[in-house]
Amino acid sequence: MAISTSTSWEAPALIYDYRQAANPIRNGLTEPIPYHQWSPPPLEPASTGIHPLDLSAALGCEGPATSPGLLAHFLTLQPGASLRPKATATSALFYVLRGSGRLTFPGQSDQLAQPMDWAQGDLFVLPNGFAPELNAQQPSLIYWVHDGPLLRYLGAQPEGRRFTPCFFPAARLEAELDRLLADPSAARSNRLSLLLAHGDCPASRTISHTLWAMLGVVPAGAVQPPHRHQSVAIDLIIDSPPGCHTLVGTELDAEGCIRNPRTIDWEPGGVFITPPGHWHSHVNTSALPARILPIQDAGLHTYLRSLDIRFSGGLVGD
Repeated sequence: MAISTSTSWEAPALIYDYRQAANPIRNGLTEPIPYHQWSPPPLEPASTGIHPLDLSAALGCEGPATSPGLLAHFLTLQPGASLRPKATATSALFYVLRGSGRLTFPGQSDQLAQPMDWAQGDLFVLPNGFAPELNAQQPSLIYWVHDGPLLRYLGAQPEGRRFTPCFFPAARLEAELDRLLADPSAARSNRLSLLLAHGDCPASRTISHTLWAMLGVVPAGAVQPPHRHQSVAIDLIIDSPPGCHTLVGTELDAEGCIRNPRTIDWEPGGVFITPPGHWHSHVNTSALPARILPIQDAGLHTYLRSLDIRFSGGLVGD
């Protein structure tokens, strides 16, 4: 029996010369990821609210989105206020920039959905199915990143959970940073940083199956050698004395330095984008250390084997 071909199925069929379509990442088509940075909200927030860091117009994608796969926000809470951040996402990461309060899960009976007190410097990650309520005891600022834009692009809905809720208290993070800085072998590394990982993601060593998180220190007077990767970095500056910045560019010179770099000045509590494939080097010309928390979609890239992290010079990255 012959099978007829519907002309309506043929209507959307397009054919391109490979030379015209092999790399569609250009202005007016698939928009390149731009450089951008955001200042933090005021120290004393005027209201309780959710403030997305939206670049969707520049990216030419459905929004809101900070990168094609991730959306970052500032959450501001006044004392006694509560906030319920919701997203259709598989992974949600929260970092407490300042303030304190309690995390609850109203109406949820899952035994893992237990109340948890949070304070400045704490970090926690939640899977799909956990709808948190944040209750502030002090004026609070929380950084929230999730992978909702990725699911929106795929036309997918999360099903089940890929990992359990996970909490990194500030005291543990500080102790691990002190241990790292005291290790003489750390001086050979490209970055003085802690990779935050989840026990449910042993193969990727990432904080969720899509998200990657790093708590990094840039010591006083340090100029970090450049490195690059194919994941987008959404960089949160935790604390920074005057004199800190990041150099970013697409090429290295013969000495392994970034050629014609763009300078991104740091602001405590601010956020900036590092586009994929761009070499970047953090610089601290002050007499005090600085800290940074990049969040990336590198969990997904690691699974796809496409992260392609590269380091300039002869320094090791692990």
